[in-house]
Order: sequence, then structure tokens, then C-alpha cells
Amino acid sequence: MKLNHPQLVDLLQMAYSAEKAAAFAYQGHAGSVKNKEEKAAIRQIEIDEWNHRKEVLEIMHRYEVPVSRYYEFRFHVIGKTISTACYVIGWFMPFYFAGRLESGNVCEYFRMMHFFHELGIKDHDQILYEMGIKEKEHEVYFLEKIKNSKLLPFFEKIFGWGGKNSFNDVDLDAKYSIEASEDYCKK
Repeated sequence: MKLNHPQLVDLLQMAYSAEKAAAFAYQGHAGSVKNKEEKAAIRQIEIDEWNHRKEVLEIMHRYEVPVSRYYEFRFHVIGKTISTACYVIGWFMPFYFAGRLESGNVCEYFRMMHFFHELGIKDHDQILYEMGIKEKEHEVYFLEKIKNSKLLPFFEKIFGWGGKNSFNDVDLDAKYSIEASEDYCKK
């Protein structure tokens, strides 16, 4: 079955490739930190991103959605660039921008769910919900690492994410059920 939903097809293709960029970035981020617990946590997040990429590809295969060469190239370069930059930009920025990125990624998976629902498809609700929640857990982890930095208010003012601002409306302490999660990310 082919998907007759250009926005959903594009979002699947972009998410698939962007997960590779994130995984590459986390390779550099994990390599650049000295703290063993942080290194292990960031490596686990990298593994989560590779798993998300695998799950998205399985969905793409089901609907004959091809991998985008353009997105693959673009996000490969972005991921490798960020990975290298982690060794030279200090400790704060890798944590900050990882949290900001993860904050936006949360809604990718809930938007996919919305688009599938527009087509009357609910087969992927469980996995899309789990990936969206996992991205939120990543966001919370990175924010926790920088929440006391004096740089956070400045970066939040410039880049719109931080202690007071998120790019999603998911609250891990009051999660919606899978059935009610369609209410997430409606903006």
C-alpha cells in the first residue's frame, strides 16, 4: 500500500535520515565528554537514535516509501559536522543543542501519528508514541545537565528553548495514554 499523503512521506524520509545525523552527533558528543556516566548516557541515546531509524525504515518499507538520497546526504554531512564540532565548542553547547534538537523531534513522531490517523491508519500508534516519549526523555536528560548553567538564560532567549520553553507539550510526569496522545503537538 502506498501512502497518498505527501507530508507524511516527507516526514518519514526526513526523520529516517535525521536520526542518522543525531546518532553521528552523539558519537562525537560522547567522545568529547570525560565523565563516564555522561559518556554512557549519551552512547545509550545514540543507540536509541539508531533504533528509531530502524523502526522508521520498517514503516517506510511497509508503504513503499523510498529513502531520500537528498536527506541522507544532507543529514550525513550535518551529523558528521556536529560530531566533529563537539570536540572544540566546549561542554555547554553540545548539551544545549542536543536538548533543543530532541525537543523538536518529540513532535515529529506525534505528527506522524496525526497524519496516519488522517488516513485511517492506527497500526503504528504504539511505536510512534514510544519514540516520541523517548525523544522527550532525551530532551529532559540534556536540560537537566545544563539547567544550572549561567549560559542557559542567554541561549534560551536567542534560540527559544530551555528551562522555560519547549518545542512540545509532552509532560513525562503526566503522560497521556496512547489513545489520548493524539492531543500532543497540535500546534
